[in-house]
Amino acid sequence: MNQTEINAENIAYIGLGSNLDAPLIQITTAIKAIDLLPDTTVLAKAPIYKSKPLGPQDQPDFYNTAIKVSTSSHPEMLLKLLQHIEITLGRVKKRHWGERCIDLDILLFNNEQVNLPHLTIPHAEIRNRDFVLKPLLDICQDLTLPNGEVLRDLLQQCPCNNLQPATSPTD
Repeated sequence: MNQTEINAENIAYIGLGSNLDAPLIQITTAIKAIDLLPDTTVLAKAPIYKSKPLGPQDQPDFYNTAIKVSTSSHPEMLLKLLQHIEITLGRVKKRHWGERCIDLDILLFNNEQVNLPHLTIPHAEIRNRDFVLKPLLDICQDLTLPNGEVLRDLLQQCPCNNLQPATSPTD
């Protein structure tokens, strides 16, 4: 058994994104569903931000946030649970970096590094996404990656993606 399997209080940070089917409602619904997972509690929620899409530009703007959770699940189980929520909420992957009604990503899990074909923690693109870094820093200003990189420093070096606070459901 590894440390993750026996630790009843793993701390994970999850990124949430949406740009279809009432994105703010999709994100709120996903957070509620995560909080209902077995032995999982949402501890903190960042504000929701709006940004231009990274991929194809012929899609609506994205809404993104991050949450901090306590969970007894190990990373692969948490991933399966999050994927089940995505499917339940109607996610269909249409194209790489394309539009979606909900996207749930494990950004950080304890201070662990995971490199599997289907799961990379910390999230592989965390350094390049202000819409991930800013919400994480809203939750915890002192977050670091397992290799010691300070997220606050990474945000200063991160490409700008026209990140703005989301202000209303009609944004």
